[in-house]
Amino acid sequence: MTRDDVLELIRLHLADELDVDPAEINEETRFKEDLEADSLDLYTLVQELEDTYGTKMSDEQAAEILTVGQAIDFVLAQTSASS
Repeated sequence: MTRDDVLELIRLHLADELDVDPAEINEETRFKEDLEADSLDLYTLVQELEDTYGTKMSDEQAAEILTVGQAIDFVLAQTSASS
């Protein structure tokens, strides 16, 4: 799994959930400020990442993730730690 793989999954999920153009989503994209995602939107993204990559994210960890890039970093750190 590469950084681009995780970015693409997040991009497609957010585009579907929030009805935005996937091309507008990059690593610097902020969930709340740029995409107007609410806590339910972020919860479903966390669930998607956990289901897809076998990661676990606490509520505290999720609250600290503000950008797409930070979410990618989290997933990559979790998957490399477990392998």
